[in-house]
Amino acid sequence: MTTDPLLAGARGLWQELASVPVSFAPPGGTSVVVSPGSRMCPSGWVGLVVLGNAAIVTTPDEATAGRVRNALAGLPVGALADAQAVRGVLPVARVLGPAALAYVSADGFRPVVASGPTVEQVPAGHPDLRRLAELAGADDAGEADLGGITSPAFVIREGREVVAAAGYRPWPGRTAHVGVLTAPARRGRGLARVAGSGAVAHALAAGLLPQWRARVPASRRVALALGFRELGAQLSVELAPGAGRNPAG
Repeated sequence: MTTDPLLAGARGLWQELASVPVSFAPPGGTSVVVSPGSRMCPSGWVGLVVLGNAAIVTTPDEATAGRVRNALAGLPVGALADAQAVRGVLPVARVLGPAALAYVSADGFRPVVASGPTVEQVPAGHPDLRRLAELAGADDAGEADLGGITSPAFVIREGREVVAAAGYRPWPGRTAHVGVLTAPARRGRGLARVAGSGAVAHALAAGLLPQWRARVPASRRVALALGFRELGAQLSVELAPGAGRNPAG
């Protein structure tokens, strides 16, 4: 069992999202389970989460579990979040991720000092957040998912226009899943870090574990600047039709 409270909290979250009883294996190990209702991945897909040199994998049925268990046995745990490595041993049709998984404690948090842009709080669902999402485009807006936050949104304006915003929504295990979005023309100026700092401080004050899940390097750098620790990664794969069937069956 890990003695790292941050890692323990992160693992507890993903064990709950697996939706069946499962624990992370000892270092270097992988636990593969059948979970048709897994919340680690889209329905019918295979979900892989690596945290602290151990992994859990959910599969939709027994046949797929057997196929996946045999295929992944030849890979080191760290490679389970590498799409190319997984493609090398399984017939992958589609991929989501990988996304880095980072977490921060109150002791490790590095808030932005009170200088620079002014941060304003607006309610979740505020119309200005929808306008920002339109500016950012579907891919980036979907990654941040500010439409799903339940916390206040921490926004930065230029004139009347919101150019950056952050907030969070509750996940299991008293986790705050943080989303941050900056208008494309305003990126590279540290606005995401300022807005994100407000959201993270709010989550920590509520006794929650902030999670930052990111695919793009720029977002990962923002998290690291705020004191987040990357503890692992998440990958979801859809296998080619019939991939889980037993050829002898």
